[in-house]
Amino acid sequence: MQQYDVVGIGNAIVDIIGRCDEAFLTKHGCAKGSMQLVDAAAVAKLYGDMGPAVEISGGSGANTIVGVASFGGKAGFIGKTANDQFGEVFGHDIRTAGVTFKTPPAPKGSEPTGRCLVLVTPDGQRTMNTFLGVSPQLGGGEVDADLVASARIVYLEGYLFDRPEAKAAFRQAANIAAKAGRQVALSLSDSFCVDRHRAEFLDLIRSSIDILFANEAEITSLYETKSFDEAARRAAADTKLAALTRSEKGSVILGGGKSIAIPAASVAKVVDTTGAGDLYAAGFLFGIATGRDLETSGRLGSLAAAEIISHIGARPETKLQDLARAKGLLA
Repeated sequence: MQQYDVVGIGNAIVDIIGRCDEAFLTKHGCAKGSMQLVDAAAVAKLYGDMGPAVEISGGSGANTIVGVASFGGKAGFIGKTANDQFGEVFGHDIRTAGVTFKTPPAPKGSEPTGRCLVLVTPDGQRTMNTFLGVSPQLGGGEVDADLVASARIVYLEGYLFDRPEAKAAFRQAANIAAKAGRQVALSLSDSFCVDRHRAEFLDLIRSSIDILFANEAEITSLYETKSFDEAARRAAADTKLAALTRSEKGSVILGGGKSIAIPAASVAKVVDTTGAGDLYAAGFLFGIATGRDLETSGRLGSLAAAEIISHIGARPETKLQDLARAKGLLA
């Protein structure tokens, strides 16, 4: 069986990224910096009002997996698209990035491929309006058991947790990975996502998760506390390994009874924060999957996050393997 470093399961979505001012967000009732789910009519209205935009395949988990491939890791992705133009864009982009993607598209007549309208304000903050389309209809029968069992780490995207079919697919993948002696990682994805699924996330984390990813808002929401230190302490008790990101404050890695602070990598100018957490996860997962220590893995995460916020879009523009070699993080 072919060995993979990381296989991700998540929403297969095409990002439509455009710039806007604060007034545009206010006019359309968008909470700055958040991700809200919208229906087909709302996404069409926003799309019509947006200025020029860049279209590129995205989705949080898929961004992470492309990042792993950019580091030189062997990566695969499982996610549902429709048999339409956006589905073709998604499949082409992710395969071109070097990721194995074999999930068959949904038949004609199903919901369309998911889209996320990413509105970027002048300060680089991104506000996301997501039409999930067919992506959360990924069912347990569509989880490629051989692909999951062949991965050193299986990475689950929290955003996918909104539908019963997707929850079943998550649990199936976690069971396949556990039986194969593989590690399972989970990203909490968004504080609003945590609010919707707190009890189920906690149950999943305590029973099935080896590596937890969250930012400060997500981890404090999970444990319903305003104190990051309190949330971090509880996360350390609930999972074997946690990587908690704190924007410009860097990140904190909790594992093996240790707490390791990782500084944020420097960046000349923050252009667009879309995908910062996704790419941090990519560097960290690549490091762990390839046997690096926690500090090196965290620094790889910071390096990838810095690259992604230096330009528009959530896919690397510079090969992360080359950047890491230049910084002495990879041989």
